[in-house]
Amino acid sequence: MRGLMATAAVLKALDELKNGHIVLIYDADGREEETDMVIASEFVTPDAVRLLRKDGGGLICTTADTRIQGALGLPFMTELFQGMADRYPVMDGLTPNDIPYDVKSAFGITINHRKTFTGITDNDRALTISEFAKLSKSALTTENGWARRQFGKEFRAPGHVHLLNTSERILETRFGHTELSTALVIMAGLVPSATVCEMMGDNGKALSKAKAAAYAKRRGLVFLEGSEIVEAWREFQRR
Repeated sequence: MRGLMATAAVLKALDELKNGHIVLIYDADGREEETDMVIASEFVTPDAVRLLRKDGGGLICTTADTRIQGALGLPFMTELFQGMADRYPVMDGLTPNDIPYDVKSAFGITINHRKTFTGITDNDRALTISEFAKLSKSALTTENGWARRQFGKEFRAPGHVHLLNTSERILETRFGHTELSTALVIMAGLVPSATVCEMMGDNGKALSKAKAAAYAKRRGLVFLEGSEIVEAWREFQRR
């Protein structure tokens, strides 16, 4: 982060994330055109989950960069579906090859921590997410065999926390919230996992960019354009 050439908003967002606060990210005009509430997964609490579901209202998901994916052996959901096609031919027909704004779905598996009950409560989801971040941090410095065994000991699937896998080269081929939020936590020097939730409006659509920015202003939150993160990430990669 030190010496990073970036907009004031990006630099402020990195500080906010390091302090366990939420920031808002709008992806881009012509893409999803959605704003996500974003928090570093390692700082997720029941209060944070409650805020995401009440003021966001979309799907609460937790990202994993390629290092976490490799260490824990995390698949993309489409890979699992394709592997089922011989036994369940319907899965072949459900391939998400027509997403209007993207080339590939980021969805991975869903998980619950084994100490949760139903898995959906604020307490349960916060436990699952924070423990996933904790294991991910350990997995980055240990051999894969241990990490994968530990993942199975601590978590079960399916569950109520949706994992999102970043693309192999972050913000080179895909520019969604999965990559944008994960790039931010990496630049902040945190565990490479962010927890995100889309902001929904009361008109049956995503909350407009203007209303999301107004919400951020009222709450004193950082509001970022995806393009700001992309430029900062490219500078970060060049360092």
